[in-house]
Amino acid sequence: MSIRFDGRVAIVTGAGNGLGRSHALGLAGRGARVVVNDLGVKTDGSGGSTSAADRVVGEIAALGGEAMASTASVTDFAAVEAMVREANERWGRVDILINNAGTLRDKTFAKMELDDFRAVLDVHLMGAVNCCKAVWETMRARNYGRIVMTTSSSGLYGNFGQANYGAAKIALVGLMNVLHQEGAKYDIRINTISPTAATRMTAELMPKAMLDLMQPESVTPAVLYLVSDEAPSRVILGAGAGSYARVTIEETAGVYLSEDQRTPEAIQARFTEISAPEGARALENAFQQTDKYVHQAAAAKGIDLTAKP
Repeated sequence: MSIRFDGRVAIVTGAGNGLGRSHALGLAGRGARVVVNDLGVKTDGSGGSTSAADRVVGEIAALGGEAMASTASVTDFAAVEAMVREANERWGRVDILINNAGTLRDKTFAKMELDDFRAVLDVHLMGAVNCCKAVWETMRARNYGRIVMTTSSSGLYGNFGQANYGAAKIALVGLMNVLHQEGAKYDIRINTISPTAATRMTAELMPKAMLDLMQPESVTPAVLYLVSDEAPSRVILGAGAGSYARVTIEETAGVYLSEDQRTPEAIQARFTEISAPEGARALENAFQQTDKYVHQAAAAKGIDLTAKP
């Protein structure tokens, strides 16, 4: 079954270049009307130039699609609200949001200024929060929404010199987990892409032979699936260089320790058993962890939790 977006309206942040541009073109090529959001950079180094966004809008128009440019900073909630309002006024709806805007300020934690830490969190985490908040009520009212967060292997697994970036990127997974639960009854599906691609942000980090294999266009099919009508929800999907993999967070079965065994020495002695992968599973919500622990304790103590007091 062909995936199409006819009649849908999508917002893609950071869409003037790289991954965002590829996502915007991919959506437009399958029928979506697209808000191409990119802060842009003027010749004096400040933000607010529409040149990058305008170029992508022109590319979409040349393909016969509809698009509008926006230079709203994702860190400015009022500007994001105005962008969403303009999209609603022009096209009557917003169905899809792809949070792609990002920035890097890499340094080791010892050398990193806290302003650089906050700046990266502000763009990646609060930028996504601002955009989600701005579209949330209109999606709830229409009982339809598709949102994609952009995480990173730096957040999922760690990367030297990227404490700020890694912290922001893993925080987006937590945001997805909660919005998935709150949006479920409104058919708002939230997923996360973990891309690896040759972009302005990675150009200086890898050799050319690797970058040549990592075209942004190889990530976009995964993103389009995650915002389609039949999309899953609460999925982390890795994508890059033509490879696609699902990332899961699991908890081991663990062990129960009686009151007289609850010492750090006992945990040390049984850490291999605690860490054993057999029986590990992905939990669906926070209460499942509590429920699991309580049931293990009850089983060990012979307590029937179903008995009425």
